[in-house]
Formats: sequence, C-alpha cells, structure tokens
Amino acid sequence: MRTVAVIQARTGSTRLPGKVLMPLLREPVLTHVVRRVSRATRLDAVVVATTVAPADDPIAALAEANGWLLVRGSEEDLLARYLLAARAHGADRIVRITSDCPLIDPTLIDEVVATLEAAGADYASNTLPPRTYPRGLDVEAFTMEALEAADGLDDDPASREHATPYLYRHPERFRLVGVPGRADHSAHRWTLDTPEDYALIERLYEGLGRDDFAWTDALVLVEAHPEWSLMNEHVRQKQVPG
Repeated sequence: MRTVAVIQARTGSTRLPGKVLMPLLREPVLTHVVRRVSRATRLDAVVVATTVAPADDPIAALAEANGWLLVRGSEEDLLARYLLAARAHGADRIVRITSDCPLIDPTLIDEVVATLEAAGADYASNTLPPRTYPRGLDVEAFTMEALEAADGLDDDPASREHATPYLYRHPERFRLVGVPGRADHSAHRWTLDTPEDYALIERLYEGLGRDDFAWTDALVLVEAHPEWSLMNEHVRQKQVPG
C-alpha cells in the first residue's frame, strides 16, 4: 500500500497573494512545508500539486529547482487535481496537506495515516469535530477508492474546489475516523491567510530559529508569549467552528 502526501499550492490568494512563496528564515513558505511533510515516516512520496495557470509557474520552477515531485492540474477543480497527483504517483492512500500551513507536523501526519490504516477507514483527519488542534496543523488521509468514488459522485463545483467535503459530509457512504489531541488547543490560529497570520508565523519561526521543531515547541513558545497570539486575534475570532 503506497501512501502519497499531496501538497496543494498556488499563488492566487485574495487576502495574501503569493503567500506560499513568502520568506520564513530566508526560504519560501512552501520549502518549509515540503521539508516538514517529508519528515513523516509513513509516506512513500511527497508531491506538490499546483495549477496550469501561468501565475503558478514560479511554484513549478521552485519544485524543479529543489527536485520535488510535481503535477499541474485544474485551477478550480481541486478534487481532480488530487486525483491527477494520486494516479501519477501510484497512490493507494492520499494525505492532503495545504501549503499555507508552515507549522504542519510530521508526527501528526504519521498519526493520522496510522489511524486510517488501523481502523480500515476511508477517511481520517484531525479536523473532524470536535477540533482540538490549532488551525494550521490540519491533516486529512483517505483511500484512493474513496477519492475516486467522490470524483464520480460529487458534481458540485463549490465542493470539488475544496477536494474533500464530499467525503466527510457523507458518513453514510464513507467510514470516517477522527484523530483528536489530548487537550483542546483549537483556539490557536497558525494557518497563513492574512498579513496578520504571516506576522505571527514569522515570529514563531524566528523564535525557534529552525524548521525541524515539533508543533508542541511552537505551543510552548506562544504560551510563553501570549501577546503574540494577539497579532492575528481579529482574524482568529472570525474562524468558523469545526
């Protein structure tokens, strides 16, 4: 059984254009994401999935320069882009990672994949309710069979734009399993979507001084400096629960 992590990445963003190429410790956000994901031990491959849009040529160039696996697919239909990446690299299981999560943790990836395997489930995630992890540590893992089924059944462009909603919105069809943490840290927001988010993440990276930290290292640091979380407080208050 071959497990492939697919990191979706594009430069288009309404609130923070080009965010995945912004610098952290003098390297692009995407470089840190790929490096951190690649440290997971239960993955057979890591693939960057960008779009065919010319605006995403810099992502393709970055992938080529670093020797990353790369596919380019639909800009609007993310489900189809994931299916393209999965088929191109012989995936039996797919791990979905978004490139705007530079604090993504390889141990959490391993835990979600292990849970999917042990439960014989179609879909596993640490984002299923009740959410316990900070925004920005989101991991979804699902089988190729489930993704192909969703591709055949999901004809809603709004759903396909986000790849996986059909899976977790149909528990009567797919076996879902949650991977909650031991404590609730869901109030923290470590995803990159606004300038305020970037200010916080940049502060965390500078405070830690490297990118091989655990998510708990970031938690210790932000709890030691509670004023840092105020940097994106107004954005965090607008988060949709779940």
